[in-house]
Amino acid sequence: MRINTDRLLLRDFLATDWAETLAYQRDPLYLRFYLWTDRTEAEVKDFIQGFINQQNERPRRKFQLAIVLRESSKLIGNCGIRLNQGNDREADIGFELSPEFWGRGFATEAGNAMVEFGFSESKLHRISSWCIADNAASGRVLEKLGLRLEGRLRQNEHFKSRWWDTLLYGMFAQDWRASGNLR
Repeated sequence: MRINTDRLLLRDFLATDWAETLAYQRDPLYLRFYLWTDRTEAEVKDFIQGFINQQNERPRRKFQLAIVLRESSKLIGNCGIRLNQGNDREADIGFELSPEFWGRGFATEAGNAMVEFGFSESKLHRISSWCIADNAASGRVLEKLGLRLEGRLRQNEHFKSRWWDTLLYGMFAQDWRASGNLR
């Protein structure tokens, strides 16, 4: 699967993508809001293989795509839509980006392409997501995508020796159509 945006190519993962993924997943800024404290080559190869396995499922329910800069072909993260188990009309969206490329609109650009894919191609009724409440940048990206804050779960994630709140976001197809985000 391939989706082109102004500056990005979103494409299915390849086994060879592990090295570029490992490079950003080892960054302490990236690791801040994940349960991992470090990443190994073997862990990241398994991580990538999971996405490759999803590509071969029929019907395909998970579309986690590599985010690649069109001008340089550099892999800078991933973004995806995952259909909910037992309900083909609802999905969640998620993304991660190399800290080197934060603050440049790449997560929003990739996320918008995946939201459009979800509502236009997959005919979804609802897209949802969540993020660690302390991760304000991720919350801002979700809001830029048109998702609305729907709630806060207090201290429901535990990692790195502490409890974290999470924020829940959602959007309906009719809200997306009304926003004028159609291409």
